[in-house]
Amino acid sequence: MKAKSIHSSSVADIQKTLDQVVDSKFKPTLAIIFMSIKHDRKAICELMDSKNIDVFGATSCGEFTNYHQTEGEIAMLLLDLSKEHYKILFENIRDKNLEETVSNLTRATLNYFSNPSCILCSTGMTVEGEYFDGEPFINSINEGFGPDRTYFGGMAGDDWTFSGSFVFTNQKETDLGMTALVLDADKVSLKGMAITGWKPMGISRKVTKSKDKLLYTIDGKPAVEMYYKYLGQADKLGDESFDMFKDLSIHYPFIVKRATGGTVLRSPFRIDQSEQALEMDTEIPEGTEFWFTMPPDFDIAEEITDRASELKDENGTDADALLIFSCAGRPPVLGPLVSVENKGLADVWNAPMAGFFTYGEYGRSPGGKQEYHSGACCWVALKEKA
Repeated sequence: MKAKSIHSSSVADIQKTLDQVVDSKFKPTLAIIFMSIKHDRKAICELMDSKNIDVFGATSCGEFTNYHQTEGEIAMLLLDLSKEHYKILFENIRDKNLEETVSNLTRATLNYFSNPSCILCSTGMTVEGEYFDGEPFINSINEGFGPDRTYFGGMAGDDWTFSGSFVFTNQKETDLGMTALVLDADKVSLKGMAITGWKPMGISRKVTKSKDKLLYTIDGKPAVEMYYKYLGQADKLGDESFDMFKDLSIHYPFIVKRATGGTVLRSPFRIDQSEQALEMDTEIPEGTEFWFTMPPDFDIAEEITDRASELKDENGTDADALLIFSCAGRPPVLGPLVSVENKGLADVWNAPMAGFFTYGEYGRSPGGKQEYHSGACCWVALKEKA
């Protein structure tokens, strides 16, 4: 499999770049596209149609290719891969329920290949401002696929505008649904992991009152008050003109303990002033144990690249291409460390790379199961088998 990554600030420039890279030696069949909602998705899909290139796409909260990180642009990974080795599926949840939609997706996936793996993207925010809940989605995916199926991916973004995110293919798009790049795992291998690098701070805490996504009390104390104090903003508590997430762009995650062992990140998404509660990115039941997180340092980027190096050495293989799905909450908190980890992964695998900042990530933690993540860097290396 041959691959090339390209980026541009406009559809017109993408066309020029395509004209330069597509030749008799490189004729891509597939384009994995991550792009700002500012750009014309229909125009870019029509461009791909004109060159007989299949599209698997998602809108972003920032995008990147090898050593190039942007906001408001277009990133693309072009693959010259036999069309017998992949299939693109699309499901719109409008007028359906989640379970029915996921059942359609997993059933179709298993019909196409006896041993499938997936790159999976869902929407993140609807045009009505409703956040897509990744937890029940991934639970349904795991039920349909079984526990051992390999998949990685993320939730589409919308440049942090909360105006609606989209997944799309050549002919279809939705702000509430999903698309899957299904691969024949006997022909194309996927190696990757979802990893956070965050470290726990202090003692564990317990959710003592919650309802759905709203978190009211922690250890019997008001959750909003505790979170403000944790972030050093106690003097702003009660100031209705101050919005912590908008004014500071802070989304420090919680490290949540799983009943089955291991941990996963969950992030406060906003403060519900009327309920005086933290609104989480997914339901966090009463009794859940978690830790606040330490302020980030260089170890976060080092852990991600070190784990990637270990996996590469264990498998003794290289990669044809690399995809990264990194939480949109990482740049505001980690700053330049996000570029360090993305460049580090590109250096480890030394392959054409594309990725985007997401509203949530899908993948397997080291030593864990397939999960919905928040605050993670999820990466996957693709290699066509001989």
